[in-house]
Amino acid sequence: MLHRPGERKPLNRAARSWTPVLVAVASFAGCDAKPTDSNAESSGRRTYPIKITCTIGMVSDIVRQIADDKADVAGIIGESVDPHLYQPTRDDIVRLTGADVVFYNGRLLEGKMTDTLIKVSRKRPVFAVSDGIPEDRLLSPEEFQGHYDPHVWMDVSLWIRAAEFSAESLAEFDPANRDAYRRNYDALANQLRALDKYARETIATIPKERRILITAHDAFNYFGRAYDIEVRGIQGISTESEAGIKDINALVDLIVTRNIAAVFVESSVSRKNVTALVEGAAARGHTVTIGGTLFSDAMGTSGTYEGTYIGMIDHNVTTIARALGGNAPPQGMQGKLAPAKP
Repeated sequence: MLHRPGERKPLNRAARSWTPVLVAVASFAGCDAKPTDSNAESSGRRTYPIKITCTIGMVSDIVRQIADDKADVAGIIGESVDPHLYQPTRDDIVRLTGADVVFYNGRLLEGKMTDTLIKVSRKRPVFAVSDGIPEDRLLSPEEFQGHYDPHVWMDVSLWIRAAEFSAESLAEFDPANRDAYRRNYDALANQLRALDKYARETIATIPKERRILITAHDAFNYFGRAYDIEVRGIQGISTESEAGIKDINALVDLIVTRNIAAVFVESSVSRKNVTALVEGAAARGHTVTIGGTLFSDAMGTSGTYEGTYIGMIDHNVTTIARALGGNAPPQGMQGKLAPAKP
């Protein structure tokens, strides 16, 4: 549900309604709007397919698999687009206001869309999938000023919880198809458990002394905790923060001192800071390569395996392991990854 990012929320799902949304609206906008419930038809009168709009691709992917043929799922923020900086367009607002249900990640990821989501929530249910993750499993780094790190999809075990919450939310909205949503979630969860196992086992093949992941920004903290790899980002958790010369030099020192062989760029973040690391290390007589492009805040190209959540994580795990000296099949867990570009 729509909430003030970082605040504690009631999680009694049996009693869940639009009330927390209205509290958030009042807190943000100083108003006391009431839900019209215009889209919440009774199950017997509901029109199919349900219209669902999601913000980021990772959310769209799990919701689409759970809803299956009961819904048309439209996404807003596409590949190679940074959700931290994204401003909704007129077309986006039309998609959101025309939806029966809206799903988003939450935890400040879509910060610039907050006002729009609040307005939409007055007339239709709006769910933050990260609400399904217990707060004691969330990370709250000091530099994020008391808020939670929003990149929860990087730990597959947490994304399973987000998928379960999505299934429960759909069942609440459309109880006539509760069993179908649960079956679809169960099938998806089995795939995600296999992905989580692959990630854990594959990252473990990287020699311990080489198990350090340096990327453009701090999107991989959950990944690092889940799969036992040290993570360093040039920028902070939000790409709105800027990396200074001091940050670059500190990471160059780390690369040279620990003889790190590879650093990584991200598909949705400028590569200029990572290039500066490579050049800085070269000036110190150390060669470090760009080990590949990782998907952090956005998935790969729509219609490709990497354009799915499973493909995204498979690509990241495989790319990281192979670049840092681990063992991973070139085409990944399912043999579906596109050949690596030279």
